[in-house]
Amino acid sequence: MTMSNTTQSAIEYTEDGLRIEPEAFVKQLPNLSYQQGVLTIEAVSADDLVKHYGTPLYVYSKQTILDAYHAYSDSFAAIEHQVCYAVKANSNLAVLKVLAQAGAGFDLVSAGELARVLAVGADPSKVVFSGVGKTAAELKAALQAGIGCFNVESLSELDTLNTVAAKLGVQAPISIRVNPDVDAKTHPYISTGLKDNKFGISHDVAVAAYQHAQQLEHLNIVGIDCHIGSQLTEIDPFVAALDKVIELIEALKHVGIELEHVDLGGGLGVLYIDEEVAKVSEFAAALLPKLQQLGLKVLFEPGRSIVANAGILLTKAEVLKPTKHKNFAIVDAAMNDLIRPALYQAQMAVIPTHSQSYANAHTSADDKPNEKSWDIVGAVCETGDFLAKQRLLSLAVGDVLAITGAGAYGFVMSSNYNSRPRPAEVMVAADKHQVVRQREKIEQLYELESVFEG
Repeated sequence: MTMSNTTQSAIEYTEDGLRIEPEAFVKQLPNLSYQQGVLTIEAVSADDLVKHYGTPLYVYSKQTILDAYHAYSDSFAAIEHQVCYAVKANSNLAVLKVLAQAGAGFDLVSAGELARVLAVGADPSKVVFSGVGKTAAELKAALQAGIGCFNVESLSELDTLNTVAAKLGVQAPISIRVNPDVDAKTHPYISTGLKDNKFGISHDVAVAAYQHAQQLEHLNIVGIDCHIGSQLTEIDPFVAALDKVIELIEALKHVGIELEHVDLGGGLGVLYIDEEVAKVSEFAAALLPKLQQLGLKVLFEPGRSIVANAGILLTKAEVLKPTKHKNFAIVDAAMNDLIRPALYQAQMAVIPTHSQSYANAHTSADDKPNEKSWDIVGAVCETGDFLAKQRLLSLAVGDVLAITGAGAYGFVMSSNYNSRPRPAEVMVAADKHQVVRQREKIEQLYELESVFEG
């Protein structure tokens, strides 16, 4: 794919670093704009949010979440389908409630995520339970809740689930997650469909696994599942995975096993800086002919593509530390708040909340921004504590920056490392905003601890 004209005008790679023209860049992102020079989420300015809630601050756009969900439901309207949002991407109750009210199902990987979706009134029959290490207690909780399907990832899980279901006197609806050994062409840490990955059951033993499940009295085979990775920017790997799944569906028919649904997982990528990613409508156009011919209900498990660009992280420059070799902008967010850059070397856009301060306020004599190449880093005591490197920005102490694409795998992967309280989370809808998770207080960090008295 070639870079779009909009992306070309917004992004410039130089010897000194990456320059992002903020007003051009946000035109590519939903429900973000500069109004009178101030970054605005839906109809709420970043200035108002910082005034009310401080920084660092996660902010989510309700409308963006809904638009992303409907992009799936509308694109696949021609077939029977269910969109099961991947809770791991962002598990805030407000996000889950918005999606539940829109009709979404949920893909979860723990009892904690099950409790969250039940807490917001989600329909348990629209829930699928994935994950490689489900405990007997988690399986029991999910069976008692009446979830729609277990995506089983090993033979031992089949046996454990059958035992748990037998004790409850029920049948467990199952699909088997098949590893199609398709290269998703993504970061190794978020590739899940290769034979070297821990996920799923190998393609070449899948039929035997289904036959084993068929012999277990308290299992009810309803589907087949695959998930090849995350942040996929090309459609071809999805098509290749579907072809291999269709092969297995035909093989299962030959041994008398009929399925009700096929689950294609998630993984469709999003724009972070300059990625050329397929639209959901293009994704659907490539898959629909094969899916219509298949005639089964289709499940999807999108996470990142629903919430990533619904969220930003606002953070304030506390210290500017220029040196002979490198310039550091030390902000009040850190790797404990947003670990993707440190963990995956993920590249995320960093833009000023005041575009005029970028373009005019720090202007030098030649009418160009008095910018420097900055590494945006936190205060955590790790060299790996960075949020972005070599970003060309005009900065002053107290400036607020926005890290875009932070709605997925942001707060949900945060920690209290260095005994740092986690940020607040806020949701915006039109001109209204509300805190949906309070900022942690220092005393809450150790409220579950006690001093040994022995």
